[in-house]
Amino acid sequence: MGPATAMNLGRLLTHTARRIPAAPALVWRGRTWSFAELDARVDRLAAALRSLGVGKGDRVLVHSRNSNAMFESLWACFKAGAVWVPTNFRLTPAEVAYLGSSSRAVVMLRDAGFGGHAAAVRAASPHLRQVIAVGDAAADELDYETLLAAQVPPPPDHEAEVGYGDPCWFFYTSGTTGRPKAAVLTHGQMSFVVTNHLADLMPGTTERDASLVVAPLSHGAGIHQLAQVARGAATILTAGEKLDPAEAWALVAEHRVSNMFTVPTILTALVRHPAVDAHDHASLRHVIYAGAPMYEADQAEALAKLGPCLVQYFGLGEVTGNITVLRPDMHRPENAGSCGVPRTGMEVAILAEDGTRLPPDTIGEVCVKGPAVFAGYFENEEANRKAFAGGWFHTGDLGRLDARGFLWITGRASDMYISGGSNVYPREAEEAILTHPAVAEVAVVGLPHPKWGEAGVACVVPRAGMTVDEAEVLAHLQSRIARYKQPLRVVVWDALPKSGYGKVPKALVKARLAEDGVAF
Repeated sequence: MGPATAMNLGRLLTHTARRIPAAPALVWRGRTWSFAELDARVDRLAAALRSLGVGKGDRVLVHSRNSNAMFESLWACFKAGAVWVPTNFRLTPAEVAYLGSSSRAVVMLRDAGFGGHAAAVRAASPHLRQVIAVGDAAADELDYETLLAAQVPPPPDHEAEVGYGDPCWFFYTSGTTGRPKAAVLTHGQMSFVVTNHLADLMPGTTERDASLVVAPLSHGAGIHQLAQVARGAATILTAGEKLDPAEAWALVAEHRVSNMFTVPTILTALVRHPAVDAHDHASLRHVIYAGAPMYEADQAEALAKLGPCLVQYFGLGEVTGNITVLRPDMHRPENAGSCGVPRTGMEVAILAEDGTRLPPDTIGEVCVKGPAVFAGYFENEEANRKAFAGGWFHTGDLGRLDARGFLWITGRASDMYISGGSNVYPREAEEAILTHPAVAEVAVVGLPHPKWGEAGVACVVPRAGMTVDEAEVLAHLQSRIARYKQPLRVVVWDALPKSGYGKVPKALVKARLAEDGVAF
C-alpha cells in the first residue's frame, strides 16, 4: 500500500453528501437528485459491482450517453476500487469491442439501444462476466434499476483503500498507430487534478454554483465534473445526445449556471445561436474551452457576447488537461492565439529533438512534467518509452514559450487533426479505406472547416484497372469507424506525392490539395 498519501477519489462525493445532503447534485430531463440521493444510489451500485465479483483494480466498461447512470457509474467504480473505462458513445460495436478486450473489462454497463455493442464486446472478450443494461436489458443482461433496488446499502466508510498510484480511470486516447491506448489515471494524480482545476479554471466554486455539461462525460467533461462534486456545485445534463443551443441557454438561465466545459466548436455554436440573446446568462463566470485552438475571430465574438468569462486550457488526456491555462483576465489582444501559462504545480518546456531545452520563442516539442501526468499507457512499454523519454512527457505538439512563459502551439508533430473537439488520427480512417477492394493507396489529412474546426479529406489511388468514387468510399466507411473519424471529402488521384524515401509526407499531400483548390 505504501505511505498514506491517497484518498479514494469516490470520497469526494461521500464528503459532500454528508455536508450538504439536501443540495441538488444532478439535474437531468427535469429530474433532480440531491447529494444524499446520488450518494445512496452510487453506494448501491458499488455494492452491486462487488456482488458481481468486481474487486480492486478490475475494469468496468461503460458505453453510454450522458445520463444519471453514467455519472453514478463513475463514482461507484471509484468507491469500489475498480477502474472506470468509459467509451465515446459514438463508437461502432467493433471499436467498443476492442476497448473491452484490450482493457480486459469484467463488467459492462451499457445505455439503452446499445445491445449490439454489448454483444460485440462479449464476442471479443473472454474476461467479460456480466452486462448491466439501462432500460432495455436482454434475457442475459441485468437491468440497472432492478439491480440497484436489490442491494443492501453498504455501511458508512465502505470505500476501498487505495494507494496514490492505484488506477481509477482508463482514459482511452488514440495513438498514431491507429489503435486507441488506455492512459492510466490514478487516485493520487486525479486528486491533484481536481484541486488544480478548482484553483486555475474556476476558483471560488461552491454549492452556490451550477455547472452545465455540453460534452461527453467520457472525457474532459467527466474530469471537470469531479471538481463540481468536490465543492458541492450542481451538475446539469442536457436532455439529448446532440447539442441543442436553445436548450443549453434555457438551462443556463433556469439553473443560474456559473461554469461549463466546452470545446471551441461547441462554444462558437452556442454564441452564434439566437437563443443566446433570449436567455439571461449573466450568471456565467467561467466558460472553459479546451481540446483545440480557437480561431481569434471566434474568440473575439464569444468575448463580445458573453463578457470576460472565457477560460482556455491546453492539455491531453495523458496530462488530464493540466498543461496551461489562459484565465479570463489574460484574454487580451496581445495574448490572442496563446493557450496561456503553465498550470499551478506543472512545468512546461520546449525541447529540441535531442532533449535539450530551447530558449524563448524557439519552436520545438511541448513537453511537461508534474503531478497531473498519468501513470503510463496500460501494457504498452514501447509507447511509454517514447512518451517519457528523458523524464518528460512528450505531447507530440509543436510550440514555443515566449519570454513571459506563455505557450503558443504552432502545429502538431503528429498528423492528428481535431474535428468538432474530438481528436482524429488519420491512420484509423486510412486503415479502414484500405480494406476497400478497389483502393491501392490512401492519405487522409485534416483541412480547416468552417463548422468543425477541421475535417478530413481522403486522397485515394485506385488499384490498376479499377475505379472508385467518393460516394463508394464514404459508404464503405459507414459501419467501420465512428462518424466523427470519417473524412468528409474524397478525391481520387493517379498517385500520391512521395518523398525521396518513398514516404508520403502529409505536407506534400496538403500542398497538392491546395494546388487543386480542394477546400471546405
